[in-house]
Amino acid sequence: MSRDSLSTSLIAMAHPVRRGVMDRLQRSPARVTDLAAGFDISLAAVSRHVKVLEDAGLVARTIEGRDHIIAGRPEGWSEAADWIDERSRAWGLGLMALKTILEAEDGDR
Repeated sequence: MSRDSLSTSLIAMAHPVRRGVMDRLQRSPARVTDLAAGFDISLAAVSRHVKVLEDAGLVARTIEGRDHIIAGRPEGWSEAADWIDERSRAWGLGLMALKTILEAEDGDR
């Protein structure tokens, strides 16, 4: 089953460890071993989480000798951020319209 890129990004962001990795990468790129130090799971498990983020285009990996350096890719978040912003605006407008209707009905009493 193939997924669209938005679904892949949202699934990648759904796990708390992956969100924690992304939070850490906002400060600066890091080696996978350094990322793993921040979690109570194995290096292999962190590496698998990083791979999910990488496959979703949310992080990029460079290899320097034996070190794998992971950096966040802000542009990878743009599709999800745009989708969330559009839904937030739509909900906001709908809730404002509902508030106006309810206030008008309340004023008629």
